[in-house]
Amino acid sequence: MLPQEVIRAKRDGRELSEAEIAEFIAGLTSGPVSEGQAAAFAMAVFFRGMTLAERVALTRAMTQSGAVLDWREPDLPGPILDKHSTGGVGDNVSLMLAPMLAACGAYVPMISGRGLGHTGGTLDKLDSIPGYVSQPELARFKRVVGEVGCAIIGQTADLAPADKRLYAIRDVTATVESVALITASILSKKLAAGLEGLVMDVKTGSGAFMSTIEASRELAESIATVATGAGLPTVALITDMNEPLASAAGNAVEVQNAVDYLKGERRDERLDRVTRALGAELLKLAGLAESADAGDAALVRALDSGVAAERFERMVAALGGPADFLQRARAELPRAPMIVEAKAERRGVVAAIDVRAVGLAVVELGGGRARAADPIDPSVGLTGLAPIGAEVGPDRPLALVHARDGSAADAAAERLRAAYRLGEAAPVAGSPVIARVAGV
Repeated sequence: MLPQEVIRAKRDGRELSEAEIAEFIAGLTSGPVSEGQAAAFAMAVFFRGMTLAERVALTRAMTQSGAVLDWREPDLPGPILDKHSTGGVGDNVSLMLAPMLAACGAYVPMISGRGLGHTGGTLDKLDSIPGYVSQPELARFKRVVGEVGCAIIGQTADLAPADKRLYAIRDVTATVESVALITASILSKKLAAGLEGLVMDVKTGSGAFMSTIEASRELAESIATVATGAGLPTVALITDMNEPLASAAGNAVEVQNAVDYLKGERRDERLDRVTRALGAELLKLAGLAESADAGDAALVRALDSGVAAERFERMVAALGGPADFLQRARAELPRAPMIVEAKAERRGVVAAIDVRAVGLAVVELGGGRARAADPIDPSVGLTGLAPIGAEVGPDRPLALVHARDGSAADAAAERLRAAYRLGEAAPVAGSPVIARVAGV
């Protein structure tokens, strides 16, 4: 069937057959499907949606568009696990959680993506580490996972290549929020990685692609159901993104935040709670802990003993980064030419934050992309982001802006002032973990 006929069928609301989806994705992988046709397909899916059967077929086709890892040959003495987030601002959980899980006996072949829209990408963050090879050959990837216990990389040409092409197109065609496309994109990479257990972090709120709890629950149920049906046991947690998760947003600044977390020098409270909740669920799911509470205790031991930090440093070195990165992170990571305070217009307490606007401030600084081919400046970003409930004023800025020049810094500071709503009293703080959704 011609690609345009598949697009037409979905545009008109018809359910696509497994064969039609498979043929379209095969064309996307091998080249006959153009970028314009892929964009039209994504837009048709965005507006018309997909049934559960279509989502399973799309996920399967994208998984089978490349290699699927088989971990039986290394015969690893622990389960193959992973975590994935739907994307947020200041969400660097993967950088800490992968080595924490490895320290608890899991093996974590984490395949991450680049930034989408206003959200940061784990791969972009790791690319700020000098020498780090974020897209190694598969043999090296498997070796590092076996020797260290974890490896965080991007998609290689071998793994889910159809998703790699569609992923970039979604970012610049306003089709990121499609539940069907998100489900297939995430799970095709995870199934290709040969996982035995997955925990999903589905964000909700002003900084999430799914801004309402209803939409977030729909996505969590879609991912958990499709994944479990495909033989990958999955639990999803719906977490709050009505304020940045970490106190930093950007690339190098989030890596430094992760280093501080692993070394115990600074652990942002909400970031710590979400990281440990996700890890505890995964350890329980995989049988490495009897309960979520026991899993949480194991994660705390991995941090306090320094074993998690040691795993992270070994991973960085094994993938080409500095051997002593934890001790030299501040010297090794790129630094912006200027750092300025984003001051609030008046004194007050942070009552609400437009987190999407905070993410866009990072993008406009050069820390994200307006087009798929845009380069990223790893040094720019925001640190010291004031959380909800914090008092701000002339002596307590909203954040520190790391910028390339003064005009970029001024523009980011102005966007931050517009993003923050101040009040007279601190609102009641809620839990950053809102709900749990298990696959059926």
